[in-house]
Amino acid sequence: MNMEQLKLEMLGKSVWAVVGATPNQEKFGNKIYKKLKSKGYEVYAVNPNYDEVEGDRCYHSIEELPVKPDCVDMVVAPPVSKKFIPSIAEAGVKYLWFQPGSFDDEAISLAEDQGIQTVYHHCVLVALG
Repeated sequence: MNMEQLKLEMLGKSVWAVVGATPNQEKFGNKIYKKLKSKGYEVYAVNPNYDEVEGDRCYHSIEELPVKPDCVDMVVAPPVSKKFIPSIAEAGVKYLWFQPGSFDDEAISLAEDQGIQTVYHHCVLVALG
């Protein structure tokens, strides 16, 4: 499957988690979280630094989520992304979207070695229009 097909497949999934969601409206973690919600996705904020994002509960880890997301969107620096990948794999999540700046070659390899399909070099905000 090429990257465009994978993007479309991922965007067709209804339950997303945004790692790096933040209450700071200037940050992409907030913009992406709000955009996914506005497009009708079931979205969960994940960030150990906050308890709430946009009036919704913010979970501190993947393990805390009440449901297994279909897709996780990474909006954090590569070292943080790499820390989350094992718990994403353990949760059985099959899709991981790395926002620009959230990945390096090692992060992509870590995810793909766990059988997780990845999108990178693409922004969810652009993909959703």
